Amino acid sequence: MINTKRRQQYLDAMEKHGWDVLLLYGHSWRKDFFRSLVNYNFFGSYAAAALFRSGELQILVEHPWDCQILNRSVNALVYMLDFTVFEFAKTAVAGMELMEARFVQPHFISATNLVEAMRRIKTPEEIEILRQASLLADIGYQHFVNSIQVGMAEYELVAEVEGFLKERGAEDNFMLIGSGGVEVFGMRPPTDRRFQKGDNVTTELSPQVDGYYAQICRTLVLGEPSENQTRSFSIFKEAQQAAEDFLKPGVNIKDVARVQNDVFRREGFGEYTGSKFTRVRGHNLGLHPDENPYVLEDVDCVVEEGMVLIAHPNTYLPLSGYMVFGDTLVVTSDGCRRLGQTEKKLFYKEA
Repeated sequence: MINTKRRQQYLDAMEKHGWDVLLLYGHSWRKDFFRSLVNYNFFGSYAAAALFRSGELQILVEHPWDCQILNRSVNALVYMLDFTVFEFAKTAVAGMELMEARFVQPHFISATNLVEAMRRIKTPEEIEILRQASLLADIGYQHFVNSIQVGMAEYELVAEVEGFLKERGAEDNFMLIGSGGVEVFGMRPPTDRRFQKGDNVTTELSPQVDGYYAQICRTLVLGEPSENQTRSFSIFKEAQQAAEDFLKPGVNIKDVARVQNDVFRREGFGEYTGSKFTRVRGHNLGLHPDENPYVLEDVDCVVEEGMVLIAHPNTYLPLSGYMVFGDTLVVTSDGCRRLGQTEKKLFYKEA
């Protein structure tokens, strides 16, 4: 439950910066800073791990169930949430920007950026968990393909896939969906819209295993793909492959975005690479499904071995509407490798 390698990294950072305490704070949506040290999926609305420069660990929780479970499981003092106990210590907080104002003490220092930078480089143990999550994403997407039918509602398909993944060990699944044609500008939570013949059906599927999210993005056509759908997807596939071929230690994230965008520019769709039609060209993955750094041309971040990210040129094109395509990638010493095995193609299903 305790990530010993992260613990030592954090202690080294505390020594360097002269911090007495490092608080790793989480709430019900963003548990990732807390779980980077104590990989426990707490029940309450808030929790924090307090690491002291001496090496002592204390855990602050809001829910009595968390107190009971952690007292039996972790060699640490566990007590109910109270940040005033750090009133006289030099305290740095990872996740301070997520805190409710009532919790923040005037002398608290933000350690969010520093801890995020350390978390970008995954340990071998973390990469193995992400590989397991990627394999779960593979079978989850295959179930998506097997289950979808004309006339089915978006929410029915998402519920079917969610149940399938959780039966097979997913702790959570962050999932978006979109369906339709040229009128569709992106993905969102599921609606009661019913699938029709000729639809693009896009999904971003992100199962969580032992705290860590992997992600897959694919597009499926109900019925035989049209000429425009086929042409559109070929652009997306080439753009994603450009990122995968380019990605290695020492390159800049902004150039990982640029090589994808250059494919769209070459095909005459440069205007669709901006923020009006696309959010990001990918992002880091880990204990949160949408971690920094984002893959954008204005983000300056050097890629390092051990980073895990998804490169996905998800955007709108007037050829056939919004499409998605992407895979979880781990950066190796001389390039990158896919953690999943789903075929890299435009899926379609007879309608």
